[in-house]
Amino acid sequence: MLVTGSADGLGRAAADALLTAGHDVVVHVRNRDRLDAVHPLRDRGAQVVVGDLAHLEQARDVAKQANALGRMDAVIHNAGVYTGAAVLPVNVVAPYALSMLMHRPDRLVYLSSGAHRGGRPELSGLDWDGGRVTGSYADSKLFVTAFALALARLWPGVLSNAVDPGWVPTRMGGPNATDDLRLGHVTQEWLATSDDPAALTSGGYWHHQHRSQPHPSAGDEAFQARLLDSLASFTGIPLA
Repeated sequence: MLVTGSADGLGRAAADALLTAGHDVVVHVRNRDRLDAVHPLRDRGAQVVVGDLAHLEQARDVAKQANALGRMDAVIHNAGVYTGAAVLPVNVVAPYALSMLMHRPDRLVYLSSGAHRGGRPELSGLDWDGGRVTGSYADSKLFVTAFALALARLWPGVLSNAVDPGWVPTRMGGPNATDDLRLGHVTQEWLATSDDPAALTSGGYWHHQHRSQPHPSAGDEAFQARLLDSLASFTGIPLA
């Protein structure tokens, strides 16, 4: 299984836990300068793909690298940024591109955030390329949550879910975060691997292994369709 954004934070913790549990893991780093950060995971058997998900062509190449390793059983779309022009490319465009271009796995897990409830279901004027800041972190997490729920509906053979990991003390979350770091990654691993009947469901928005209600627009099929059309148009990658 592939975990994007595995050099540190929740992605690193998830990859470490999956390796410890005996799974075959593919980690992802932004560039070759970050390979040292995952060296201990590679020593334990993890394979690696490299590419900056802020750039569509590099996201395409990450998908190509992953496909060369074989079909994944699960993909945890963990990579994310909090501020700046890369918010939409990394948090939304890259998960779309990877999901469309990689061999289809059995399970897909997308990192959302409780902040998505402050997102705006508005797509006009967005710069998906990241040339300028046109969408907030909250917007991006609403979009990726809607995307996860759309795939659950459109791809019935795949378990697709979104996860709110909570406010945890990672580099993104900062030292004052109040949630448990371990709980911040356990739900992703559970959804990616468990045979628990609850984990074998699709179309959920999860927080610490409990389903909750996302922003109403996340499940709005009309909004999902507009989002998918916009991403397909920008990337040139049609919905599979």
